Amino acid sequence: MHPEMEPPLLFVRETDAALLGILEELKSREPIFHRQEFGTTRSDFESMMHPDFWEIGASGRRYSRDYVLAELEKRHQHPHENVWETSEFHCRELAPNIYLLTYTLIQNKIRKTRRLTIWQHTEVGWKIMFHQGTIVED
Repeated sequence: MHPEMEPPLLFVRETDAALLGILEELKSREPIFHRQEFGTTRSDFESMMHPDFWEIGASGRRYSRDYVLAELEKRHQHPHENVWETSEFHCRELAPNIYLLTYTLIQNKIRKTRRLTIWQHTEVGWKIMFHQGTIVED
């Protein structure tokens, strides 16, 4: 690759100042389904999700809303502590009341992923429409 064509080593994005309040609200909800203050039951998770929610896992597999709900139910039958670090949050408005939140997640100081969640703000609160994780290779 020609030196002038090399990608930048660091890509930093800044959230528009008008969205900083929304950024803070959404940061407090990530990683999704891992914030006990927003619930730990299937009913809690259902209320967080848009009816058309789906996910692409870090493996590249697609997961339906029903599959994710079943897995969350299993996970919370045997809770354990996760050591997770989040950083590099960015928020962008995609349409009225629909926001794209991206961030980096480091799990147990070992696994690094880039995360993306599409959120919708509704009359009854925030709903997760879509989520994706992508493993970062060193």
